[in-house]
Amino acid sequence: MNIFLYNTMYRELREFKPLKDEEAGMYACGPTVYNYAHVGNLRTYIFEDILRRTLAYAGYRVTHVMNVTDVGHLTDDQDDGEDKMLKSSRETGMSVWDIAEYYTKAFFKDTTRLNILDPHVVCRATEHIDDMIELVKRLEKRGHTYEAGGNIYFSIDTFDQYGRMANLNLEDLQSGARIEVDQNKRNPKDFVLWFTKSKFENQVMLWDSPWGKGYPGWHLECSAMSMKYLGEQFDIHCGGTDHISVHHTNEIAQSEAATGKKWVRYWCHGEFLLDDTGKMSKSKGEFLTLDLLIKHGFDPLDYRYFCLGAHYRSQLRFSFQALEQAKTSRNNLAARIAELKKDQVEAADTLDAPAQAYVDRFEAHAAKDLNMPRSLSELWGLVRDSSIAPAQRLAGCYRMDLILGLSLKDIAPAGEELLDEESASLIAEREEARKDKDFAKADTIRDILQKRGIDIKDTPSGTVWRKRV
Repeated sequence: MNIFLYNTMYRELREFKPLKDEEAGMYACGPTVYNYAHVGNLRTYIFEDILRRTLAYAGYRVTHVMNVTDVGHLTDDQDDGEDKMLKSSRETGMSVWDIAEYYTKAFFKDTTRLNILDPHVVCRATEHIDDMIELVKRLEKRGHTYEAGGNIYFSIDTFDQYGRMANLNLEDLQSGARIEVDQNKRNPKDFVLWFTKSKFENQVMLWDSPWGKGYPGWHLECSAMSMKYLGEQFDIHCGGTDHISVHHTNEIAQSEAATGKKWVRYWCHGEFLLDDTGKMSKSKGEFLTLDLLIKHGFDPLDYRYFCLGAHYRSQLRFSFQALEQAKTSRNNLAARIAELKKDQVEAADTLDAPAQAYVDRFEAHAAKDLNMPRSLSELWGLVRDSSIAPAQRLAGCYRMDLILGLSLKDIAPAGEELLDEESASLIAEREEARKDKDFAKADTIRDILQKRGIDIKDTPSGTVWRKRV
């Protein structure tokens, strides 16, 4: 299965050829944990999950690394704005450390509910300050930095390929520069590697460094941590399109300036989720979270299905009406899978030619830059094809679901006895206990249900139950 990915660096589809045979190193920009992730953020993580699943499906041993930005950072890529952690601390009354921990847990709760696989390595910025300091030292030694006003800056004029992925013209940047808030910069596009002179009062997150007590610039952490876990050159770097012009541009500059090597082979970016006012963002005040969708009666996998209905490089407009349509489609799919499982039908061990034909087409669409809309159409074609035996259709659907991640195996067979109201309430109560990490309560409820003859199984999409005969 040859995979072709759209490489942002070259603006074209390119066949994926990793640095090491049968291995794939993948870095994804993770959350900045000062607030909940909105559903636009989560769309990016769903795309990255599909990429990872596709690579694994194709036989690659994937190493998926993701950072967690738990260091206080500015609200703007350009070293401007307000410190996100301090702002959240002031608004909530929580310490910056407690805020980071609270929203990190909230983020991974969301990704689990969306069936997003956990990264193999989750690296917190606060635990890698020494790695960032060492990277600044390397840049300093190679002549790419300068000190001004107590801060250490990266000089983009020392890196002649600055801005190539974003198609930035350095002369235009100089001649068209706006008046900068930071007068210490020699070039308006220079960026801070290490702050020792904070703009903010009561700065809490500070570390000792050769340049004085301070904290790292935002761009620094991704370079330092990705190279720590994936090496100075690796295969894939992912993120949202909003990172291209500044964050990823600066990452490339500092990484390649430090090593003298090409850093990343494939750059993959997911497009925006739009609402009625344009790009979805936290800066607008009220924003859509996964919990809000759940309160409106949607399952997290309804949103995953909704995202699968558009190519990751296409902007997707959110509305509750569109999400309702996705919910209906997913429920219809679940009903068809349940009907195939009726009378305890099990998936076939091997696929016959008709079922394999659907899977082959599915794989071809997935391999061509993760075309999930076309892939979904093959899933629907197979599940509807009554000329193919139920066991064959189930096997093909399960194969496809290794990439789609819709938990099709967990769907109960049609006609299964309904739970009584009290038992259903206990299962719901137990799920809440598990979400709150009250595992003692969850185990107690499990024992009660077992005494009632109800066996339960925990899955990424919720609890599956079955009454013992």
